[in-house]
Amino acid sequence: MTVQPNVRNLSINGDRLWDSLMEMAKIGKTAKDGVCRLALTDLDRESRDLFIKWCKAEGCSIRIDKMGNIFARREGKNPDLPPIVMGSHLDSQPTGGKYDGVYGVLSGLEVIRALNEAKYETEAPIEVVSWTNEEGSRFAPAMVASGVFAKVFDLDYGHSRADVDGKTMGEELKRIGYLGDDDPTIDAHPMGAYFEAHIEQGPILEDEGKDIGIVTDAQGQRWYEINLTGVEAHAGPTPMKTRKDALLGAARIIDLVNKIGLDRSPLACATVGMMQIHPNSRNVIPGHVFLTVDFRHPVDAVLVEMDAALRKGVAVITDDIGLTAEIDQIFSYAPVPFDKTCVDAVRSGVEIGGYSAREIVSGAGHDACYLAQVTPTAMIFIPCVDGISHNEIEEVHKHWSDAGGQVLLHAVLAKADETVMTQSA
Repeated sequence: MTVQPNVRNLSINGDRLWDSLMEMAKIGKTAKDGVCRLALTDLDRESRDLFIKWCKAEGCSIRIDKMGNIFARREGKNPDLPPIVMGSHLDSQPTGGKYDGVYGVLSGLEVIRALNEAKYETEAPIEVVSWTNEEGSRFAPAMVASGVFAKVFDLDYGHSRADVDGKTMGEELKRIGYLGDDDPTIDAHPMGAYFEAHIEQGPILEDEGKDIGIVTDAQGQRWYEINLTGVEAHAGPTPMKTRKDALLGAARIIDLVNKIGLDRSPLACATVGMMQIHPNSRNVIPGHVFLTVDFRHPVDAVLVEMDAALRKGVAVITDDIGLTAEIDQIFSYAPVPFDKTCVDAVRSGVEIGGYSAREIVSGAGHDACYLAQVTPTAMIFIPCVDGISHNEIEEVHKHWSDAGGQVLLHAVLAKADETVMTQSA
């Protein structure tokens, strides 16, 4: 009988994890040392191909579902148990960093590499997943593929999401060869638990000198698309008092959104992140403007207040200028509390590693927020330099990467061997 190594002595190889992060960062590398790997582009396909190559080298079986989600599986002693899953995403923002998302995928792969190296056999199978289109920068909304998995959206909705050129997710999945055959829902792929390691994307951990963020909750979010319609007219002959300037309305709405967030600080966030102006000519009064609004808060009742304030304010602004407005809420989820047993598993990993840590609420949305609706879920944060993310200069220190991978390893082992530990307790 093979004697298993002591669980507490198991360790990831931090150098190997770091090298993998740097190798993946070559795909879509930008001039400022960031990455641009928009979902379902040829560069995204390259990153997927490399991930699968690395997983197959570790003896993992590969499953791809109809949303292009990639599952790499390492078998356990009991294949009938639902797998303990780790993951995140490989797609990026247009000017993204080389850690956002990919850290959770590759730290999961490193856990499997470390277990293989130690010849440690877990009771439950272990998997790493790369979710499609987490960022939502090419296809809105964000996290649509994990949303289909959690049955928040149906498959037709997921496949029909289109980019600014009218190309749909379904079409692009087929084009790059990642339109899988499997059912893309939790029904066909039950999980015992899900863990997602991620950079914080904020400044709290670094400011407080903490190695690890134990994520207890995630903020709720609401995304809106607003179409403002006025009247295009010549910039010279048209008197100021008679203008129906859609861009003026957009400017006032931007100020309104900012005030809605400030009035509910420090926990609220309110952002206008995208705007398109028509006809976008220097001597034509804009007749149409499209803009987006992003609201976040950890209390759902406050999000309801923010929604009401937006709709009331937009009505006042458009009436004053003589515009019409269409407000479409395209995406929302309530604040997410993570599973206590999974959070405790993260705490156990922190204790085993001897790391400094604090509890933290995620200000960003993650695939884990949808997974939490269908399986026990937790997140692990590591710091990022100056709290900067969604930016080419996004950076982490290697010892933070090491710590996050080590905590992930022990959190996963706590759940993967839970049956054995319970029986032997």
